[in-house]
Amino acid sequence: MKQIKFKAAFILTLCLGTSIMVASSFSALSAQPGNSQDPLVTKSYVDKQIQDLKAELGKGNGSGTTGGNKPSEGTDKPEVESSALKIVTIKPGQMLIGKAGTEFVVRAGKSTAYSSDASGVSDLTDGKDLTNGMTVVNNHLLLFPRDGRGITASDTPKNQVVVAVRGGYEVKQAPVEESTEQSTGK
Repeated sequence: MKQIKFKAAFILTLCLGTSIMVASSFSALSAQPGNSQDPLVTKSYVDKQIQDLKAELGKGNGSGTTGGNKPSEGTDKPEVESSALKIVTIKPGQMLIGKAGTEFVVRAGKSTAYSSDASGVSDLTDGKDLTNGMTVVNNHLLLFPRDGRGITASDTPKNQVVVAVRGGYEVKQAPVEESTEQSTGK
């Protein structure tokens, strides 16, 4: 008889435990949208989070692109530095000098490479160096590995050189070269 009471108590406890577990799982399944078990997110909340993220990315926390430099007072030819592609036109007697890492593509006109030392400008399209005075082929990508290198517009009438530039550059007057006749007094 004791054994029968013990079995009945055990079965009753097992049934009670099972019913409690089933009831709690039904309450979890029937959670209402918006309560603590199934929170809703409003569109305005998502929009605010997106705006905050855009503002954070716009601050420029040390990574990303740089904008152009503003010209300093008293200069009429500002240095420009940007990761955006700029279209620049130079005339005969002018030169376009690139900062280190700047890229040029001569789109129209006749120009020659300029370098203040024996090294030159990298023509990435042909895979060769253009030393000072060499003709620049149009639509070739040029890379300026160091400051002080660039291109000069060929001194022909009505020549305008159109250049696509990515990076820092400066437009200057080309140095005037003396001819050998003038230097020897002929």
